[in-house]
Formats: sequence, structure tokens, C-alpha cells
Amino acid sequence: MVIEYLGLQEINGPLVAIEGVSGASYDEIVEINVGDKEKKIGRVVEIYGDKAVIQVFEGTENMSLVNTHTRFTGHPLEVSLSPDILGRTFNGIGQPIDGLGEIVTEKKVDVNGMPLNPVTREYPRNYIRTGISAIDGLTTLIRGQKLPIFSGNGLPHDQLAAQIVRQASLGDSSGEEFGIIFAAMGVKYDVADFFRRAFEESGVSSHVTMFLNLASDPVVERLITPKVALTAAEYLAFELGMHILVILTDMTSFAEAMREVSSSKGEIPSRKGYPGYLYSELATIYERAGIVAGVNGSVTQIPILTMPNDDITHPIPDLTGYITEGQIVLDRAMNGQSIYPPINVLPSLSRLMKDGIGEGYTREDHQDVANQLFSCYAKVGEARNLASVIGEDELSPLDKKYLEFGNAFEKEFVGQGPNENRTILDTLDIGWRLLRLLPREELDRINTKILDKYY
Repeated sequence: MVIEYLGLQEINGPLVAIEGVSGASYDEIVEINVGDKEKKIGRVVEIYGDKAVIQVFEGTENMSLVNTHTRFTGHPLEVSLSPDILGRTFNGIGQPIDGLGEIVTEKKVDVNGMPLNPVTREYPRNYIRTGISAIDGLTTLIRGQKLPIFSGNGLPHDQLAAQIVRQASLGDSSGEEFGIIFAAMGVKYDVADFFRRAFEESGVSSHVTMFLNLASDPVVERLITPKVALTAAEYLAFELGMHILVILTDMTSFAEAMREVSSSKGEIPSRKGYPGYLYSELATIYERAGIVAGVNGSVTQIPILTMPNDDITHPIPDLTGYITEGQIVLDRAMNGQSIYPPINVLPSLSRLMKDGIGEGYTREDHQDVANQLFSCYAKVGEARNLASVIGEDELSPLDKKYLEFGNAFEKEFVGQGPNENRTILDTLDIGWRLLRLLPREELDRINTKILDKYY
């Protein structure tokens, strides 16, 4: 029996409280009828005896304490899923906003998802090609991995995300199905429009599903957007056998929405005002990436977050780094030198890279080339520091070679055009061309047989 409640006890920001409730459960969806004019959706976030606190997705504007009708549905938030979601655009809670009508299906899935049993997880293998040398060559993205991009305000992470969506593939020889879920949280209208146009003009829209929560949309909706996107990704991967890449931007907006709602609930804040459960909330999102034994598909994640004040020790990047398998760090100084993408390769890493590259995956020399490029670029930093003290003219001939290598590496290997799609072989060949600028005896990270073959 469905009971409808008339009136509210309290309205506080995006939260409303009702008294005299029986049988309500945590995370249950609530339908709210505002004076017979407007319908809103909310979810139960707290229960005290007969009192329920409800988070209203569309915000509490126009709501009054007197003539509001509230109905508890008895189920959590569910999203309609079918193979037709590819190529469609939805809002932050999974409702179509592209004018193409509702998704016709009988399948509705709880957006909170089911935790993957650790025993059924398979170790990630095989790589996903992004066409970007700094990622493919040095911090390779592996299927089933979660590899965040740490950016800052004003850095071109939006262009980089759009380029990854346009260029990502399973490699030239793979016949497996590949799709992309793109979820944007708290983005401005012009940024959302940029993504829409970029995908349409490049012809990739047919295998991209977009979930857009704009800056003007309610804050509470932001908290549900990544969960809706990952529910769609899990359906496509584990039920339809596709390999899905999920791009989540910007996780900082998600965390700030959580801080705002937590403060409305009167919770005791933790570091920098964020709630103490920020870590577990991020973990429930990131840990939905992976491969399940006996299933063809995989879910791979690239969460993008802007570090406040470029501070990598800020709670959001700090906690993200604990949960994910590496990071790609964008650098303001490189961006100032007009290097795109401005990826600083030294603090960037991919912890699963070693298991998805090499013979049978990319090319036999991949790991050695990556190790040597890292090693040589680290020595470039030492040569530049020395040059800043004694002047470039006083450097030894070898240090001058390292300076030449460093400039060429940043411009030719890291730097590439926003529409330039490089194969993994192109990337490795560029790496070898740059390593030939240095004497052979300096290449001490490469196996002698590989050195004889490629140098």
C-alpha cells in the first residue's frame, strides 16, 4: 500500500524533513508533488524514528511546508537501460534531454550498483589506445583500470577529454565492441556544448553516451550523476559484452556538492570542510571499474579532477591517488610554453602498465623505451638546474645533449596536435628518434638485444 503524506516539517537548502513516516528505507526514492503544479524527485538520506530527511534532486524552490504531497515509492533510484542508450544524451539523473524520446525498455537498474566480488575480478590486461603519445607510451591505460587525470583551473583538460573520446580504441586489430560513457558534473553550458559539438563533428557520437549535469542544475543531482553513468557502463560491459571507457569530469564538482549537502545536514566536517566519508564515496565510484571473470566486457575509468590551487595534497586528489592505479598530471608551466597536452610525465604513472604492454600487446621494446625516456627526462631536470646556476655555455657536452633531448622530448613526444591520432608504433618510433640524440652508452635501461635491433 502506497501512503501519501501531506505537508513538510522543515525545508533546509536541498533537504526537506517529514514526520510521522513509517516503513521508509535509506536511499528510497520519493515523488514530491508541489501544489499540483510541479513534480520533483528526492531520495531518503536519513531516518530518525518516524522522521525522514529527503534530498530533493531538482532543489526546493517553490516548495511550501503546507501543500506539498510526498509519496514514498519503495525502491531506490533506478535508470532505464537498453542497447539504444549509445548515441544518446541524458541529464544527471538519467532522463533523456536530446529530444529523441524516452528509452523504451522493461529493464530498470538500481543506480547504486552491486559491489564486484573481489574473487570474481580478473587482472586487467590489454591496453586502450588513446592516440596520445604521453599516455600510450609512458602511462599506458589498461582495460579495467582506473587512471585519473589531475588538472588545474584553466588547464586544457576539457580538450584532452574530448580528444580521448574521439581517438580512443582497442587498437587496429581488435574486432571487439567498444563504447564510451561521458559524464560531466557541474560544467558550464558552453563547455557542455563544446563536448556535444566535438563528438558530433568527429562522427563518434554513435558509440558515446553522455550524462550532463550543468552548473545551473541542482547541486544534489551532481551526487547521483557518476552513479547513473557507471550503472549504464556496467550494463553495456557485463550484460552486452562491450569494452566501456568511462570519463568522469569534474570529480572536484562532485566532492564540492557533497561538502555543500553535508553542511546542510549539519554533519561535522573533516579536512578542508569535506565530510569524513569523502574517501568511501570516492571509493564506491572508482571501484566500479574492472573485469569480471567469465564475462567478455570491461569497465575502464578516467576520472578528471581539478586540483584547487594546483595542490596535489588537497583531499580530493590525495584520496583519489590512494584508490586509483596511477595518475596523469597536467602541468601549468608546460601549458605556459604552449605544449599540448601539457602532461608532466615525471609525477605521472600507470601502475598496471607493465602487464598490458610488450610483445603480444604493443611491441617488445615498449617497456624498455618507456623506462629509458623516464630516466633521461629526469636527467634533463638536473641539467636545467645546473644551467640556471652556471649558465648553459659552461655545461659539459653531455649535459648540452640532455638539454637538447629535453626540449625535443617536450615538443615532439609530449606535444602533439589536438587532432593528431598516433598509433603505438608511431609513439615508440618517435621515442627511439629522440633517444638517438644521446650517446648509446647513456641508454642503460634498455636490453642490449633490443638496443642492437632499434638503435
